[in-house]
Amino acid sequence: MEAAKEAALLAGWLGMLMGVVSGAIIGLFFHREDWMGGYGSFRRRLTRLGHIAFFGLGFVTLLFAFTLDAHPIADAPAKLAAALFIAGLCTMSTCCFLTAWRKVPFRHFFFIPVGSVGGGILTLLLNWNSA
Repeated sequence: MEAAKEAALLAGWLGMLMGVVSGAIIGLFFHREDWMGGYGSFRRRLTRLGHIAFFGLGFVTLLFAFTLDAHPIADAPAKLAAALFIAGLCTMSTCCFLTAWRKVPFRHFFFIPVGSVGGGILTLLLNWNSA
């Protein structure tokens, strides 16, 4: 379980860093009203979502790691849940940025991060008292 917790902690903090870096990059262009088709455009909304997803799923991944301290679970499900949370963290922002770039076919891949995070949550809950 310690390896799963360490991986989740590192991934969560790397997600935070990527949120800062992506925000700094896209923040260079936010002052332009017409950037990416304007504030309400699909491309700009998905880009903002990708940036925020780094923070949101970074927090979720950190919460998972901290939950293992309060409610330890068996090693195998802890590793599986950590892998699923990390996969969701990595793929959600990727899907958002790729979909902002090319709506088709990339919008069809959102089942990967959603399924990963959902699977991580289910794995945690189904093994709540397994340690």
